[in-house]
Order: sequence, then C-alpha cells, then structure tokens
Amino acid sequence: MWPHARRRGRGEQARRWPYNAVVHVRDLHAWDLSYREAVALQRRLASMVVRQGDLPESAVRLVAGADVAAGRAGNIGVAAVVVVSYPDLEPVETVVVQAPVTAPYIPGLLSFREAPVLVEAFRRLRAMPDLLIVDGQGYAHPRRFGLACHLGLLLDLPTIGCAKSRLCGEESPLGAERGSVAPLIDAGQVIGSLVRTQTGVRPVYVSVGHGLSLEACEVWVLRCAPRFRLPEPTRLADHAARERKRALLAQAVRPSA
Repeated sequence: MWPHARRRGRGEQARRWPYNAVVHVRDLHAWDLSYREAVALQRRLASMVVRQGDLPESAVRLVAGADVAAGRAGNIGVAAVVVVSYPDLEPVETVVVQAPVTAPYIPGLLSFREAPVLVEAFRRLRAMPDLLIVDGQGYAHPRRFGLACHLGLLLDLPTIGCAKSRLCGEESPLGAERGSVAPLIDAGQVIGSLVRTQTGVRPVYVSVGHGLSLEACEVWVLRCAPRFRLPEPTRLADHAARERKRALLAQAVRPSA
C-alpha cells in the first residue's frame, strides 16, 4: 500500500515556513497519492518538462547540488542542498534538513519519497541558484520523469540529473578520456548520456531535468566536475547528507546514561 499523508491547506503550509524564502516552490500537486495516481501524475508532468535551452557561463554565478540520504527501510530522510560559486566552485551555503518520509522505496517513484524532504531544504536557502544539479535521474527514467525533472518543475530552475548508476536504457561505447560522451538509449530514443568526468574513472549518467538541452547538461556537468567523478555541488551535498545520516544513526544506537 502507498501510505497517505494528511493534506495541508495553503494557510497551514504557509505558517510552517517562517523563512525569508528566495526559492519559490510551485504548487503543482498534492503528495498524498496512491501508487496509480503517482504513476499517472508522472506521465502528465513529463509533458511539461522543457528539454531545450542553454545557459551561458556569464549567466551563472551560483550552482546548487541536491542529494538525499535515506535507507530503504528508514523512515527519516536527510536532504542536503549545497550552493557553490561559479566558476571557482567554492561552497557558499549548505542546508541540511531531516524529516520523516512517508512514501515507500519503489523504483521509478523515488521522487515521491525524496522530493518533499528536498523541498524543505530549498525553502530554507538564502542564496538563489542559477542552476541545479540533482544526484539522481531526470529524463532517463521509464516514464521520463525522474527526481531531477520533478524538482526542476517544482522549483522552475534549469535542472540537470546526474546519477551515479543507470536506471534504464542501453549504454553505448564510451571513450576512457575525460570529456568522453556516449548516448544512453531506450526504445530507440536517446534519453541521456554517459559522461566521463575523469580519465579512467566510471562515468556518470546525465539527463535533462528541466529547461536545458541534453548537450547543455553534458557541458555543465563537465564544467562542475574538474577534479572528481561527481560534480562539485552534488559531491558536497552527498557528503553533507551522509554525515548527518551517520550522526542520526549513531545517536539512535548510543546507550542511554
């Protein structure tokens, strides 16, 4: 069964956020959905994703990375959003939020588990990013609507999905040098790319989140990953979320005095 969370009215949700939010979250849908409703919503929202567009370097000063640490059996999600300056990729702001997750772990519906916690983190940001890179799938999803697409629409930001592993599609041969790119193909359609960010290191899986072409997504992932496999914003977000998750687990098992 897909659990149902209590739906909040607009006034109640507004009272819950006493922050001077700079990131606006669009009210696209309710979260208390059945499995079938969630799948139908993905298919409907996928048609709203913009898969064209470019973002010149001169227009980007801040890049955000987003990640969630949540075990399959755990009921607490830890969301981290790290904003870095561009082009030096130095941290400007880090927000880490922990909150209950109500949706179960179901492949293909991960955004319904992780996006609500991430939204809480984005509402607390004081720096407005020009670009968002999400540690997760975007268009490279069975219904073409992964976490990066979901967040991209909710936040109305140029968004890239940059995942550590493949969810669907067939990989094409990829060169070993940094900057090598190969298409990820599903049902005869290019749904994303394998991008080698470091020579001899496993590639990342890049796909459109919202508001950018796939080619622009590839370029920005490489620009933001000069030294490590992961782009610096998502690498830092991954680290921040995991550190908080480890601290919570350690606190849970610590014997009482």
